[in-house]
Amino acid sequence: MSEIKVVDLREIAADQQAFVDKTVTVQGWVRNHRKQKNIGFIEFFDGTVLSPMQIVYDEKVERFADVQAIRNGAAIRATGKLVMSPKGQLEMQAQEVVLEGDCSEDYPLQPKRHSLEFLREIAYLRPRTRLFQAVFRVRSIAAQAIHNYFQARGYVYVHTPLITGNDAEGAGNTFTVTTAEMGKPYKAEEDFFGHATALAVTGQLEGETYAMAYKRIYTFGPTFRAENSNTKTHAAEFWMIEPEVCFCDLQQLMDLEEDFLKAVVQEVLDKAMPELVFLQGYAKSNLIEKLQALTKSTVARVTHEEAITILRNAPVTFEHEAQYGEDIFKEHEKYLCDVHFKSPVFVYDWPKDIKAFYMYQNDDGKTVAAVDLLVPGSGELMGGSQRETRYDLLVERMNQLGISTESLDWYINLRRFGGCTHSGFGMGFERLVMYLTDIENIRDVIPYPRTPGNCDF
Repeated sequence: MSEIKVVDLREIAADQQAFVDKTVTVQGWVRNHRKQKNIGFIEFFDGTVLSPMQIVYDEKVERFADVQAIRNGAAIRATGKLVMSPKGQLEMQAQEVVLEGDCSEDYPLQPKRHSLEFLREIAYLRPRTRLFQAVFRVRSIAAQAIHNYFQARGYVYVHTPLITGNDAEGAGNTFTVTTAEMGKPYKAEEDFFGHATALAVTGQLEGETYAMAYKRIYTFGPTFRAENSNTKTHAAEFWMIEPEVCFCDLQQLMDLEEDFLKAVVQEVLDKAMPELVFLQGYAKSNLIEKLQALTKSTVARVTHEEAITILRNAPVTFEHEAQYGEDIFKEHEKYLCDVHFKSPVFVYDWPKDIKAFYMYQNDDGKTVAAVDLLVPGSGELMGGSQRETRYDLLVERMNQLGISTESLDWYINLRRFGGCTHSGFGMGFERLVMYLTDIENIRDVIPYPRTPGNCDF
């Protein structure tokens, strides 16, 4: 008898009554096993849907004593007749339950609510909990939605290097790649590549080279940053989405960012509603309302200078005073989105001195054509810019910042060999998943978080 998935019984079948009295086989795991003298109830899941299926058995089942001995966490194969439960869902009256993989008595996921901190210690088991079944299915659906968006619009998906000889952000927070033996002197010129290399903090620069051939490209892959930070929003390894578009200026980039985010959120709403309902109950928030509101919102646009003026005139006292020419803090982002505009906000034309070397320098000599997208409840979600296309100004800026023009000559040369107006943005995928799930800590939206002092799995 062929196996059937729980999702087939729940969502694909338009009429669940069509399955009543049919004999099927399912394969999966035991979430909870309640036993009575002559009957038992197995809360069964196979990972295809969030809510479990109940398997009921009595003394008529084959090897009744062996079935009663099955513990929580065990892998099983069950065959039986489907009936409609009083709650209106299909459940199984088991004829046979076969133990595929036993589970020891010290299985840590017993039926109770565990803390997120405890579940991080057993990251290899936490996908079996309902919370993380919801989180990582949303992550999966969101990832596919991103690909769907760009592929439907003719973007080329580019795989940029994970090992690089440049630090595109110029921050220096990189992981060195070496074959040198631990504890021995490191000489970059004698190492594998013949010079210093690091794990990439971005695929943007290489992405720009392909944009100059295909006009529209995107990257979606892991990036690395050796920032010694233990905040809820920082990880040493994370995924980034970075499109690059030619013949696109800053205003057009904002149009793209808005359309992209709304499309991805809408696809998650369309395809992950059971998970969002569960997560909303878990967080006791208005998660679904927040996401639906974003898809219908008009995103405000304000310059950095205008944003600072709004913050300085705000009838509230911030912990950090907003300053012209300086970055804004999380509390400022939340005020702009949640209080002043009551909508997502683009903050653009940022001070040149706090932004990266590759951003287009505005005519005022003080700002660059950079933009951050702030969203209600979360703050910054995307950051992008129009790229500097003028060869002399790019070289001058790199020299000012002490960035090697020799090692990045290939990037600079794009301005000599058919350069054009082009723009792009970056979005941390985990930040998006946090926004989509209302999970507050980045460690809980990535399967195996890499943070300072933590690389155990």
